[in-house]
Amino acid sequence: MKNIGNYRITLASASPRRRKLLEGLDLDFTVEISPGDEKTYGKGLPPEEMPAAIASGKSMNFHRALSANEILITADTMVIVDGIPLGKPEGRQEAVNMLRMLSGRSHKVVTGVCLRSLRGSRTFSCTTEVTFRDLEEDEIAYYVDNYKPYDKAGAYGIQEWIGYIGITGISGSYFNIVGLPVQRLYKELSDFTCI
Repeated sequence: MKNIGNYRITLASASPRRRKLLEGLDLDFTVEISPGDEKTYGKGLPPEEMPAAIASGKSMNFHRALSANEILITADTMVIVDGIPLGKPEGRQEAVNMLRMLSGRSHKVVTGVCLRSLRGSRTFSCTTEVTFRDLEEDEIAYYVDNYKPYDKAGAYGIQEWIGYIGITGISGSYFNIVGLPVQRLYKELSDFTCI
């Protein structure tokens, strides 16, 4: 913790969930959103490697130079079912289709994180397996119509109603599913600031 405190930490993310999770580590940080198209990174890679590549791409395309004592954190989360990557749905029907794909089966949630300073960078991924029970059509419709699945990979938030009623099992980090594997991030930040 002592070494981390010597750095200015910048989280480059519009996600309120990532912000809240990083706050839970009791670290001082600022949020700075960098414009860019995350879909341009990671094309052609195996799905499990895409989030780390996207996180790295977001970092390298950050809109300004880093200061001497700054660590930039970028991240990307993706849901993978049967080898098919699911990002954020672009509309109601796509959100419904994604939840139908996840219903009654297990899938992976992979979050890639990139830490970068003027001294170098470190990129890592965290994978969690999530299992949904069979969802009824009216449950899917209720969730999509009453919550905000459009800013979430796989069209769901585990911390919302659909997670309460539909998820029957988790293997790995809960926080990774929300959007930031904070346990791993803390260790990686500690190691990164000791370089």
